[in-house]
Amino acid sequence: MDDLVSLLVQVLIAMVCAFAANILIPRRVPGKLLGLVLIGLVGVLVGQWGADHLLQQYNLNLPWLTWSFQGVPVVPSIVGSTIVLYVVTAFLSWGRYGNR
Repeated sequence: MDDLVSLLVQVLIAMVCAFAANILIPRRVPGKLLGLVLIGLVGVLVGQWGADHLLQQYNLNLPWLTWSFQGVPVVPSIVGSTIVLYVVTAFLSWGRYGNR
């Protein structure tokens, strides 16, 4: 039961991060709510990987890299979601315009 609550909290955080990314890069999210959740979850993974890399490889000790809520780093997750949203929408629009 505790794992299910943890997963739901992470999904909600992922949705908030994807929503924040959508504010930073105003584009139409493919798949509406499900697309927002998937972009958020992948963005959390990308953000955590990037923050871990910066902390370990370059020994950066920046406080915003470690701010977390329920074990999910907030700022890196928003940055990761922004990157994923940009890449997904860029590839979708590139495919749409490349067929002309």
